[in-house]
Amino acid sequence: MNLTAAICLLTAILICLPLTSRAEEVIINAVGDVMLAGKWATTIRKGGYDLPFQRVTANLSTGDITFANLESPIALGGSEFTDKQFHFRAEPELAAALKRSGIHLVTLANNHTMDYGGQALAETMDNLKNAGIAWIGAGQNLAEARNMAIYNIKDKKIAFLAYSLTRPEGFFAGRNRSGTAPGFEKFFVADIRQARREADYVIVSFHWGTEGSSEIQPKQRMVAHKAIDAGADVIIGHHPHVLRGIERYKNGIVFYSLGNFIFASKGRSAEDGVIVRLRFDTGTREAELLPLDILNSRVGFQPRPASALQATRIVEHLNILSSPLKTAIQTRDGRYVVPF
Repeated sequence: MNLTAAICLLTAILICLPLTSRAEEVIINAVGDVMLAGKWATTIRKGGYDLPFQRVTANLSTGDITFANLESPIALGGSEFTDKQFHFRAEPELAAALKRSGIHLVTLANNHTMDYGGQALAETMDNLKNAGIAWIGAGQNLAEARNMAIYNIKDKKIAFLAYSLTRPEGFFAGRNRSGTAPGFEKFFVADIRQARREADYVIVSFHWGTEGSSEIQPKQRMVAHKAIDAGADVIIGHHPHVLRGIERYKNGIVFYSLGNFIFASKGRSAEDGVIVRLRFDTGTREAELLPLDILNSRVGFQPRPASALQATRIVEHLNILSSPLKTAIQTRDGRYVVPF
């Protein structure tokens, strides 16, 4: 081989190297609250449980794992907990629809998982298991509720944990009592440290905050920072039903609320949502935001990618919310990203 041919061959190899590295990129999608029960269940059942996901399935299928907050048990049995205003229970068919939509993992650490008690929780876990969906944040006892889900993807280990900081506290699991994982510091710090020892990336979900409010409480920031200090890379917040600001803290990132994803409500306060697409590559970590139109009076329980005008408005709103947290969303080649 002459010198010119050798140089050409070396150049071709170098050009290909970034592509090979990019092919090993790990992509995690995270979405907000999923609740397809309550007074709109008949409408949803009539259209079919796959219908609400149809306009976003293509987005969810782009990635290695898609993670959601399941805001209700999926069961037929159980005893209704009536000592609060709202209590939900979705039909078992929802589990298979979640799987077909591209969702792999859900958090049950929220204030509705125990709406129909331990029997419905056990049914929910069976229905999810039969559908091929994993869960975190709840269990038959406290130890099980605190278990991590860990995935091996492209030679990387990704750990997920989930906790609830919402009432009623009677929903929290105990040593011999089923329920949700309580977001107490002594629990999440120890669990995250253990996950950090076992995994390359650690993603933690917290159910927290005030419903309908975009204001971040000081306690939430304290919890988020302690979780990152313990070893978390990403914090995903649920519960407020509306978007909240984004914060880059040290080597981590906090999404204080992703808002609703597919939620059976006709309320106008939940108009905007996002899919967060986390991209992990060697030496590179990026969160891409995919804005969604979720206003059910307009989309009819079928969230869809926002129009260009809507997306611009949603990102501008998120930038305003994130400005006090000293975080800004960048626009790159038509994508909305936050490196971290």
